[in-house]
Amino acid sequence: MQCAPRALSEAVFDQALNSGATLLQARILAGRLSDHQADQVAGALNPSLKHLASPMRLRGMDIAIARLVRAIEQGESIGLITDYDVDGITSHWVLLHALRHHFGVPSERLSSWIGHRIHDGYGISQTLVDRLLSSPTRPSVVVTADCGTSDEARIAQLAAAGIDVIVGDHHAIPAEGVPASALAVINPTQPDCDYPDPSIAGVMVSWLIMSGLRQGLIEAGQLAADAPKLIDALDAVALGTVADCVDLGGSAINRAVVRAGLGQINRLQRPVWQAFAELMGADNLPISAETLAFQMGPRINARGRIDDPMQALYLMLSGAKGEAIRHLNQLSQDNESRKALERTMVDACMPKAVRQRETGRFCVVVSDEGGHPGVQGIVASRITERTGLPSVVLAPAQAPAYFVGSMRSVPGVNAKQALQACSQWLSRFGGHHGAAGLTLPKAHLTEFAMALDTAVRQQVSEQPQPMRWHDGDLDPADLSAPLIEQIDGLQPYGRGFEAPSFVGVFKIDALRAVGKDPVHLSLQVSCGGRQFRTVWFRALKRAGETAPVALGQSVRLVWRPVSETFRGETRLVPRIEGLA
Repeated sequence: MQCAPRALSEAVFDQALNSGATLLQARILAGRLSDHQADQVAGALNPSLKHLASPMRLRGMDIAIARLVRAIEQGESIGLITDYDVDGITSHWVLLHALRHHFGVPSERLSSWIGHRIHDGYGISQTLVDRLLSSPTRPSVVVTADCGTSDEARIAQLAAAGIDVIVGDHHAIPAEGVPASALAVINPTQPDCDYPDPSIAGVMVSWLIMSGLRQGLIEAGQLAADAPKLIDALDAVALGTVADCVDLGGSAINRAVVRAGLGQINRLQRPVWQAFAELMGADNLPISAETLAFQMGPRINARGRIDDPMQALYLMLSGAKGEAIRHLNQLSQDNESRKALERTMVDACMPKAVRQRETGRFCVVVSDEGGHPGVQGIVASRITERTGLPSVVLAPAQAPAYFVGSMRSVPGVNAKQALQACSQWLSRFGGHHGAAGLTLPKAHLTEFAMALDTAVRQQVSEQPQPMRWHDGDLDPADLSAPLIEQIDGLQPYGRGFEAPSFVGVFKIDALRAVGKDPVHLSLQVSCGGRQFRTVWFRALKRAGETAPVALGQSVRLVWRPVSETFRGETRLVPRIEGLA
């Protein structure tokens, strides 16, 4: 893996200093925002809800609001169709919460429809439509979230049955355009949409639809003029935004809702957060964006990967802490099962991926006949991380002659665009710049792999390389509480605004492999007269291999300043991330 310092934007650096940032903070910002984003420094430095744009700037919002106001006034049934991942589950909760608790829609007039990953597949699937149309409580209007943009055929079926469909989504628009049979399409990525930020998550689109509906109900006299805004739903918006890996760097809106949502989460007023805080323990509070991304998000996703996703929604809906704990414990068990499936599939797919890279491929395509379709996206992420290449991982679909697959991409390669170029070989696909899903006839595997490699070559001129970016040299001996405070002052961190890491020289005083597998290294290191105990996660590619550092060696390593608490005692740690 190559290691290099981030390029610094002088314009961003100067603007950050002028906005009150410290030298270190300005350096961090300048490595994450480009020259043309200098005007976004204020939003990155001080995320605020004042950066939110009006929901009415979303194309189609006026049509959607008018239809939903009429549905509420006339007592119609409303159906909610969402994806099964964290973005979809949190979107579903936002819609239910707003309709029930803010707008007074009775629960019996609301129906929830979330597809099963294995049995239904992504989005508005045919099996999901069949169940909805045969339901005795068939809705007259449907709102989707985090899906629907690529589902014209099924939306046309719903429309033909007299059901108005309002699509709420954030995925890229297919070549044929937005679904023509939908009553309205609310998607910030569609042409002629005036919303200033197309990078928002599906849950934010849902929140904006409900915020627009609030105003519509006020204007219709159905809601008091001083009715509460939907600020109380930003905890779910924060979770969905972080877990869906949307941009937290150049998006002042995403940063604002995550910062505000984390504030709500850490007040622990909702049972779901009380249960999660108890699971994490006092040493891991307050809950951060990183905690959501690596602890809560995987648990919710695990349910949708291997079983019925409704239990994840029930966790969010829990009315008491005990109920939330029961649901969270089940999701934690699911997550352990997911990890086991992932390890097996990584072991099967990684050698194939590495060989493809060695042959000069620009994109990896691997299939695993024994693989589980619920974990293929994570496996694709692992392969992309290891090889530096866009990757597609395929597993058997429910239909015997088909694969279902997940694609993960790298900077400079648009996954959705690449799949569009290969669409002649695909039965179905959808997604956005960094990730996508697809269904492929097994008979077309070879042709698809060749076409996708060609499509990626049309986007980049050289084979992508695995990269580790850092923020330059910083002596680990300078690790201090004020330094941590400066770094924490720029939260939230996430995709597009990664937590800072630096390069320093460490002497290895002790090391041993640890962990269940064990592929992590427990280290005792010294630098500048100071000694630290730390962990280098995933230092080994597989258990038993030779460590990349040796006892007594002085070596340049990439490290991240962190503060860890154990049994109430806080210590500062240089967490090792890799060789420099």
